[in-house]
Amino acid sequence: MNDQGEPVLYAIVTGSPIAGDVGTLVDLAQADGWDVCVVASPYGRRFIDVDALEAKTGHPVRSEYKDPGTPDVLPEADAIAVAPLTCNSLAKWAAGISDTLPLGLVVEGVGKRLPIVAVPASNRAQISFPAIQSGMRNLAEWGVTILGEDVYPQPEPGTGGHRHLFPWPLIWRAVLEHPWR
Repeated sequence: MNDQGEPVLYAIVTGSPIAGDVGTLVDLAQADGWDVCVVASPYGRRFIDVDALEAKTGHPVRSEYKDPGTPDVLPEADAIAVAPLTCNSLAKWAAGISDTLPLGLVVEGVGKRLPIVAVPASNRAQISFPAIQSGMRNLAEWGVTILGEDVYPQPEPGTGGHRHLFPWPLIWRAVLEHPWR
């Protein structure tokens, strides 16, 4: 909870053009009384309008770990949505690699048993890779809600994706309905 007693959502985006639409998730959560903090991977940051998101949320968009001994500028998360989640970030997360702030937050989030919803966004060939499939199964076993092909069908390689089909309202509903909430 933030200082005003509102629950806090961390909206984590990774390096996909879909990240540019994360403001839709921010709007949905804020409409339900949630405080939202956007955290972007270094590549995810390339696809978002940082200034607009900071104005909308009232929080800085974080992408890097803070310096040792400095206070955190974001309130603690009550839930996390990782959308879009690239295969690179998914594989690292499932392996426990915390080499970026977003990965550190989601690895820690699993350990804290926070409600976490993730939506992989890549292409059918990459999602089909055995290590990625295994990573999704492992994350699901560890309590992460993975919204898969039935919710967001992965495009064929080289087709440019289905950004317009990304299920922001379903992601928000899955956060609210997460079994740990």
